[in-house]
Amino acid sequence: MRILFDQGTPVPLREHLLGHTVETVFERGWSNLENGALLTQAEKSFDLLITTDQQLRYQQNLAGRRLTIIVLSTTSWPRIRRHVKRVIETVGQIHETEYLEIKFPS
Repeated sequence: MRILFDQGTPVPLREHLLGHTVETVFERGWSNLENGALLTQAEKSFDLLITTDQQLRYQQNLAGRRLTIIVLSTTSWPRIRRHVKRVIETVGQIHETEYLEIKFPS
């Protein structure tokens, strides 16, 4: 699966998503794109967007998008690292064009 990390998604997570191709918005040169333009660009080349933007579904119309989206409830790598198995399982089980939020306890 081709995965795009949005701004704020901790890059160390990449090392745990074995078997997937992971790139960041920064690496693609898309850091200045607004969310709508970013989603349009991402769905041309990626299967999954992992973001920490918890307002995304309220700010963008996601209906008809071909992109699968996982929203992490924090940008904190130490918090995510404690639950990295849950992220890996979610990536492995998510369905095409699905939108899921993963909440991490403090």
